[in-house]
Amino acid sequence: MALHKLITNPGIYYITFTCYKWLHLIEITQAYDLVYNWFDVMVKNGNAICAFTIMPNHVHGILYYAGGKPSLNTQIGNGKRFIAYQIVQRLIKMGRTDILKILELGVQNKDRSRGKKHEVWIDAFDVKECRTEKFLCQKMHYMHNNPCHPRWNLSPEPHLYPHSSALFYLNGKTAAYPVTDYLKFITMYYTKE
Repeated sequence: MALHKLITNPGIYYITFTCYKWLHLIEITQAYDLVYNWFDVMVKNGNAICAFTIMPNHVHGILYYAGGKPSLNTQIGNGKRFIAYQIVQRLIKMGRTDILKILELGVQNKDRSRGKKHEVWIDAFDVKECRTEKFLCQKMHYMHNNPCHPRWNLSPEPHLYPHSSALFYLNGKTAAYPVTDYLKFITMYYTKE
């Protein structure tokens, strides 16, 4: 995992983590449910999912992190490990030895010596604290519109993409996973810009 400053302070954070070699592992294994299960764990740990978009090979989220222990870094790392294990199990069940071989070859020697067998994610994850509402809205607009980008062409409109919170922010309806409106946290963590 890339070295990040240890995040233990409460706040709103924009995160992204990506499949190894940008492989469409989430789509291939239909692992959307695994990401939602991780969201459940985050909520049980006192955090909140404020916005998200799950793409075929990466996950974007805006999370309220309650602070303390475990750190946000640990919670993301644990989620990535859980999802990776399940993705590998699904690939085995599907007989996708072609993809499994790519993931095996991606494991670094130091990780292999510790028993790691598959590289499902790019080691690093992106995390940025949302210190202003303007920054948060820019990130939310970007991630909600990602499925509509011509490169992806997954949906004609953001709110029609099923693995996103865009519908909630359009009309308050829950699509695939219930989110907590970021406005609940605005007075605690945002500066006006």
